[in-house]
Amino acid sequence: MINKLYDTSLSLLTDLYQVTMAYGYWKSGTAEKEAVFNLYFRKHPFGGGFTVACGLASVLGYLDEFSLSKKDIRYLRTLTGNDGQPLFEEGFLEYLANLELTCEVEAIPEGTVVFPNEPLIRVRGPILQCQLLETPLLNLINFQTLIATKAARLRLVAETDTILEFGLRRAQGVDGGMTASRAAYIGGCDATSNVLAGKLYDIPVRGTHAHSWVMSFDNELQAFETYANVLPNNVTLLVDTYDTLQGVRHAIEAGRQLVARGHKLAGIRLDSGDLAYLSIEARKLLDEAGFHDTAIVASNDLDETIINSLKQQGAKINVWGVGTKLVTAYDQPALGGVYKLAALRDESTGTWEYKIKLSEQAIKTSTPGIQQVRRFYELTADGTPNFLADMIFDEERGTEGTVTMIDPLDFTKRRRFEPAYVSEDLLVPVFRAGKRVYESPDIHTIRARVQTQMNSLHAGVKRFVNPHTYPVGLEKSLHELKTNLILSLREKEGVVKR
Repeated sequence: MINKLYDTSLSLLTDLYQVTMAYGYWKSGTAEKEAVFNLYFRKHPFGGGFTVACGLASVLGYLDEFSLSKKDIRYLRTLTGNDGQPLFEEGFLEYLANLELTCEVEAIPEGTVVFPNEPLIRVRGPILQCQLLETPLLNLINFQTLIATKAARLRLVAETDTILEFGLRRAQGVDGGMTASRAAYIGGCDATSNVLAGKLYDIPVRGTHAHSWVMSFDNELQAFETYANVLPNNVTLLVDTYDTLQGVRHAIEAGRQLVARGHKLAGIRLDSGDLAYLSIEARKLLDEAGFHDTAIVASNDLDETIINSLKQQGAKINVWGVGTKLVTAYDQPALGGVYKLAALRDESTGTWEYKIKLSEQAIKTSTPGIQQVRRFYELTADGTPNFLADMIFDEERGTEGTVTMIDPLDFTKRRRFEPAYVSEDLLVPVFRAGKRVYESPDIHTIRARVQTQMNSLHAGVKRFVNPHTYPVGLEKSLHELKTNLILSLREKEGVVKR
């Protein structure tokens, strides 16, 4: 069954209520009404000050292949309501069987540093089609963005050290493992232990041996010598099966035999115990024996906090193997991205009617409009950009001349940007009239973009404890539109207190 898991149409990768709403649009005659939806998140993961957008390539692939198969329609035909009768009419199922996406999609490129309430993806088209895309787009963006952000945090603390993603065995199923390996590499990991991910995504693969290899021999030295004989060009020895420092001595002995044959001892791996103390003592033993270039690899439930602590303790570790806490996004298992209706076109007048979702919590009140994100920055003497602020504006209304940006949670916080400021609009077209117009860069280019973007962020934004809040706001007229809509809806729905 597992080998057939994805040998099928993925067009039903959605929640039932998306299909029932689509049926409602079709039945009520509004299926073709033009709508705009924005996909965004409300809060940075891991208590941080930045997030790394990831998953767009998966979205592009999904949209390219979107088509309900005969098997999909046959399955939908079996669904029944509370009365045991078919849930959907045959006419609707025929409509779905012939459905071709005609949506226009804009997205922020993968590897871009992004912030709360900014649309990562904007979908514009017939409301029925837009609705069917909600769940799959959130599924494809949320998790990859989460893992890429976690990996970027690891890269910050590891600095120039090598980071290996070792999480496949602890990942949330097959897709969780594959998706995590891709996103982790984009976020900043250097390689993965996941061979299938290496094959499919062109990620470097790394690996050595487990404790079972050592335990299968009469003694540790024999295990090391045999491994070195079998794979002389890939020798990193796991030294903590019995006694770690004695294991280092055995690794040195096997390493001497390697050197005599024209090879080298690439590394030793520590997987338990006091990693700071053991790495320091192991480094002494290796250096005394002349193995100055032999790396010390550490694993054992590492994350950015533990790596940072080990570095502060003076640990002599060159390579960090991070598994469980990376691929499961410990300790925040979900990004919490949302997908909200922001505008509907009036079919009689052709004008846009802006939509907003209210909430008792200000953070959960959506923003209306056909949104675009403009990033302002300044260039340093060497041409490196320093990001200053992001402004969300309504693309339909546009902007001219000097613009004012208002903090949506505190209208007294305002910034003015003159036309002389350097800026970039982040959302780019990826689909036009249902056809792809954007080719995703290769994974290595996306990974490099992450590091370039991170270098353009102020150090305070990258802080793990109480990070500085990067300025994100609404263009003044959009802020006023949102405020007026809130007041109008509260009055209309009778929720204004008197």
